[in-house]
Amino acid sequence: MKPRHALGLRLRVAHTIGALACVACTTSAVVLAAPQSASAQTASDTRDIETRVTHGYANSNGVKIHFAALGDPAKPLVLLIHGFPDYWYTWRGQMEALARDYHAVAMDQRGYNLSDHPDGAEQYDMALLVSDVVAVIKSLGREKAIVIGHDWGGAVAWAVATTQPQLVDKLVILNLPHIRALTRELVNNPVQRANSAYARRMQEPGAEKALTPQALAGWVRDTAARARYVEAFTRSSTAAMVAYYQRNYPHEPYALDTTAIVKVQAPVLMIHGLDDRFLLAGALNGSWEFVERDLTIVTVPHAGHFVQHDAPGFVSRTILGWLARH
Repeated sequence: MKPRHALGLRLRVAHTIGALACVACTTSAVVLAAPQSASAQTASDTRDIETRVTHGYANSNGVKIHFAALGDPAKPLVLLIHGFPDYWYTWRGQMEALARDYHAVAMDQRGYNLSDHPDGAEQYDMALLVSDVVAVIKSLGREKAIVIGHDWGGAVAWAVATTQPQLVDKLVILNLPHIRALTRELVNNPVQRANSAYARRMQEPGAEKALTPQALAGWVRDTAARARYVEAFTRSSTAAMVAYYQRNYPHEPYALDTTAIVKVQAPVLMIHGLDDRFLLAGALNGSWEFVERDLTIVTVPHAGHFVQHDAPGFVSRTILGWLARH
C-alpha cells in the first residue's frame, strides 16, 4: 500500500536514480518508487563476514552491549541497530557496502545474542535502549555517528536522534514510521489496528513462552543464515524481546500523542518495503512534521518488513548515495 499524498502540498520535480521516479515531493520530503526488480537484487558475498568483523563490548551502566565492526576505525562511524527478531548479522550486506568508506558497527540490542539480558521488563524502557546506543558510540571514542535502525532499532534510532541530537550526524530508518505517526494510524486506521494484533499478543503476560528460536528464525530464507539465527536466538532472552513491546509499543486504548513535537535535527532517510504487513505505509504520511531538516522517503515495491534482506543491494546503494549527497 503506497502512502497517500496530502492535498495542498507544493510539488516539484526531483532527480531520478536509475529507474527511480519521483512520486511526490515537498520542501522537506521526497517519496520515491523503487525499481520493480528491487526484491531480486543481491548483496556482495557476505559468507565469511563473521570471520572478518572485530567484536567488542560497551558498558551501558553495567549492562554489556556487544557489537561487530567492519572497516577502518578512522573513518566516519555508522552505527546499525537491529529490530525484532534479529541480531547484528542482519546488517551483513550493508556492512560490506559501507565498510569501504565508513567504520560500520552493528550492535546487538540488550536481550539479544551476545549482549546482556537484564531481568525485568523495566530494563527495556526506551530510555535505557537509548543509553545503550550512547554507550557504544562513546566506547568507540566518537562524539557522533550516522545512525541506521530497522524495526525496533528504528524506534531506538528515532529516540536517540530526538533525545541526544548532538550524537546523530545523519539518521536512516528502515521500515519503522515515527512512533507518533504509528500511533495516529492505530487510532484512525482499522487495517493497521488489525495488523498490529501481533503486538498486542506480545504485550500479554507470559507471551515469551510461545517464542522458540526456531520459530523466531522462520522468516530467514537462507538456510545457512537461518542456522546462525537459531544459534543467536538460543543465546537471547525471549522475555526481553516481548518486553520491548510491553514497555514501548502503544497500548490499548490507543490515543493520539498531543504533547509538543521534538523534531529530529539531523537529515533523515526513510526506506520502507511496501509489502510490510506489520507496519503499513500509510504511517509515512506526515513524517516531515517530525524532522527539522530535509527528509527523503524511499518506498520499495515487492519488499517486505525486512527490506534489508529482500532488497539488500538496492538498500545499500540507496544509503550510500544518500550519504554521499549529504
